[in-house]
Amino acid sequence: MHSVWKRIRDAGASWRLVIVFVCAIVVGTAGGFLFSTFSGLPSVAMLENYAPLEASRVYSSDGNVLAELYVERRTFLPHHLIPDHVKKAFIAVEDVRFYWHPGIDFIGIARALWRDIRAGSVVEGGSTITQQLARMLFLTPDKSVRRKVREAALSILIERRYTKDEILGMYLNQAYFGTRAYGIEAAAQTYFGKTARELTVADAALLASMPKAPSKYSPFKNPQKAKARRDSALRQMLDYGFITPSQYEEALRTPLPERPHFRKYDAPYFIETLRQQLEELYGNAIYTDGYRVYATIDSSVQGAAEDAVRSGLSAIEKRTGSGVEAALIALDFRTGDVKAMVGGSDFWNNQFNRATQALRQPGSAFKPFVFMAAIETGMTAADVVYDSPVAFAGSKPGEKWIPRNYDGKYYGTVTLRTALAKSLNCATVRLAADIGVDDIISVAKRLGIRSQLQPYLTISIGSADVTLIDIVSAYAAFASGRRPTVRLHEKILNRDGVVISETFPIAERVLSEDDVREMRTLLRAVVEEGTAVRAREIGRPVFGKTGTTNDYTDAWFIGFDDRLVVGVWVGRDDHTPIGAGETGARAALPIWIDFMKRVLPQTPSVQNP
Repeated sequence: MHSVWKRIRDAGASWRLVIVFVCAIVVGTAGGFLFSTFSGLPSVAMLENYAPLEASRVYSSDGNVLAELYVERRTFLPHHLIPDHVKKAFIAVEDVRFYWHPGIDFIGIARALWRDIRAGSVVEGGSTITQQLARMLFLTPDKSVRRKVREAALSILIERRYTKDEILGMYLNQAYFGTRAYGIEAAAQTYFGKTARELTVADAALLASMPKAPSKYSPFKNPQKAKARRDSALRQMLDYGFITPSQYEEALRTPLPERPHFRKYDAPYFIETLRQQLEELYGNAIYTDGYRVYATIDSSVQGAAEDAVRSGLSAIEKRTGSGVEAALIALDFRTGDVKAMVGGSDFWNNQFNRATQALRQPGSAFKPFVFMAAIETGMTAADVVYDSPVAFAGSKPGEKWIPRNYDGKYYGTVTLRTALAKSLNCATVRLAADIGVDDIISVAKRLGIRSQLQPYLTISIGSADVTLIDIVSAYAAFASGRRPTVRLHEKILNRDGVVISETFPIAERVLSEDDVREMRTLLRAVVEEGTAVRAREIGRPVFGKTGTTNDYTDAWFIGFDDRLVVGVWVGRDDHTPIGAGETGARAALPIWIDFMKRVLPQTPSVQNP
């Protein structure tokens, strides 16, 4: 018997050793798991500098929002500016005990677990708003035990360091609402076309119902599910005493939004040009760091430009058929500021910017460079040149180039004033031959033409390709004697309102005052007695030059008053003719006149240079 008890005692001792050994393994494993889980926790102190990805905004010079530039459409909104009923909608849906739990809602976890057991699957989560914030900011979305433990630990740490309102504000600015909208302000703009501060109870309930599954509950994709989900959120708000019965009934009757409010840029050709410039300067930060960019463009002047181009194209297409394009640039020649830019008839259909990217022959709009070269040799508007048929050696042996005047008439001895006013080709070519092509190219380059100019005599009547923006900025020198640096923005502020970049007007003196005076005399004659005589209807002194290329392929008018230099181009992208008789005076000048009439109140008189 003694030996039997001894064996039992020995066996018991062995089992105790096994149990101790197993417990040690379990404790060690658990300890190792907890150690590895908690040792890599990020510091919640970094939330002191919480700065979510935020869209940059572009403002016009008169203070209007023109565009948002973003990877994630988000505008940060401080928690104290978020309406109380909006906060309550999210609390009702996501975390009704938010203001009482320490970051983990044990009651909510138990309730969710019970419902999951009864359903036989996971039908409800127990995550608090704080846990969701921790997951969004610090963790991956996997469903592992390790992630849930880290999430709970981070939630407690966050709750110890920040107030409930600060936590709720961070959550509402970080949450994704679908349709590329991040944060409550962007969601309000995207779904309702209003600010978060303008959201109604019904609006708030819909947005509160979306972060769990934005696509599933999108009112644009699944309106029935979205309405059921919103109405359920409203019921929860009523049950928790967050809204009154009358508010509940009114909200139930509110229709869902039918389409997203995507912002279509105002001044889209300008914005795209500016965006490319800013991306070169700041890289991806321009889409993520919430900059405020103050552009040079004036909303009212831009609106006038778009209206003038639209009206002008409509009139042209009635005469010629569809497919005609136009571009317009308005530049403040004192500062170089672009005040309006239209690059085509429809940016959303075709993003090619004919104001900055299209290389087109300027025709007679190039002639002022020839005449300026002549003026710089000492000639004046009253000096004479001979206008008669003339022939020059062509580009091939034995070939002749014979320029002809547009109307087939020749005027003999004429003044420079008359030659430019009537846009006489033969007189201009003779003048260019006397001056020399190299000097003409030198003048054009000095005044701002950047495209390649071939040293052929045909350049004198506009055979070289130029961009509208270049020729407009060059005409700014005719207006003032100074070549301005084209400016698209004045300053950039960071999200804290600190100026991080500022530009200032730069204008280099490139023409003498006496030479400018002579050129203004010539360009004024074009309006008073020449090809642009129709521009007199504006009723104030203006200066400029028409341009027409062979077969009516391109039509131009470049001109200025006492503040703005404005260029208009009309043509077809495939370089086919606009239509018979569609000269610069007929196709481009009416758009220019219309625009200048519209902006008259915005162009106060200043002293001529």
